[in-house]
Amino acid sequence: MGPRVTTRPKSRARTGDALPWRLDCHMPAGADAVATDELRRALTARRPWIPPRWFYDDAGCALFVRITGLAAYYQTRTEQALLDAAMDDIVATHRPAELVEVGSGTAQKTRAILDAMERAGSLTRYLPFDISPGAVAVSAADISAAYPGTRVHGVAGDFSRHLARIPRCPAGTRRMVAFLGGTIGNLGPSRRRTLVRRLARLLKPGDSLVMGTDLAHDPRVLVRAYDDPEGVTAAFSRNMIHHVNAAFAGNADPDAFAHVALWNARASRVEMHLRARRDITWNLAGLGIVVPVEAGATIRTEISCKFTRGSVEALYADAGLALDSWHEDPLSRYAVSVATPA
Repeated sequence: MGPRVTTRPKSRARTGDALPWRLDCHMPAGADAVATDELRRALTARRPWIPPRWFYDDAGCALFVRITGLAAYYQTRTEQALLDAAMDDIVATHRPAELVEVGSGTAQKTRAILDAMERAGSLTRYLPFDISPGAVAVSAADISAAYPGTRVHGVAGDFSRHLARIPRCPAGTRRMVAFLGGTIGNLGPSRRRTLVRRLARLLKPGDSLVMGTDLAHDPRVLVRAYDDPEGVTAAFSRNMIHHVNAAFAGNADPDAFAHVALWNARASRVEMHLRARRDITWNLAGLGIVVPVEAGATIRTEISCKFTRGSVEALYADAGLALDSWHEDPLSRYAVSVATPA
């Protein structure tokens, strides 16, 4: 477990005034041994893959922002529209005073929830949680400026290890936890069950969980969302090679890989792969491994599982939660759902 660092920003406030935001960092300052070991095991598996965290260096984050604005990538704008339409009613029903956002990123869609809470007069605290301390700091500062009087307490950590480090909700205060972006779909069945159970532990009676899920529908539309004509997603996928190379003294040429997206009907998921255009010997000195990739062989870079209302309801039930409300777009491509402790 990495060291805990608490950052309090400089403030122009008078001595004794509350500072605008704070950040607790549970990520280590240097290389993360757990992430390093996970990558080593992933690349030496019988079917090699790269964990999704390696998408997100600075270049990868910028590419993902571009992806969310593409015509083919309907998920972001559809989720935003659902939040804009439903949040006033959801907040009126559950009356949360604080919002915890797991995987907060830039906290853009978050504002639909915070605005509804502010309109209801209930907003007191926002707690963004993400793996990147820099991203949490930026979103914490932005939200603090946009919602004066709201306490902002950011937490940087890995949601597979550090969710328990999120500060407790004060007694008598209702909490809403948000897990947006369809991120739950990036996990296989056992890992997503574990994560939803961990999210459920952040809730007490009266609290609520808001989650976004991409739905199973036309495979042609789904695959196009992960293999756009502009080639942005292909660049995003190949950037993983750049990122891993930089972190572990690797020598693979990202352009030696072609981006491939396909629909796996049996597992109800889109898969992204990098397919070797030629024989590649990927030497990763920092990991102490050599990864041989034959021409035509693939390295998986992402899974994105797609759901039905029934499968989401079952996921909640496994975690001791009950589906409270379901909000689906007119094309039945995406849903925002609300669950509460059963």
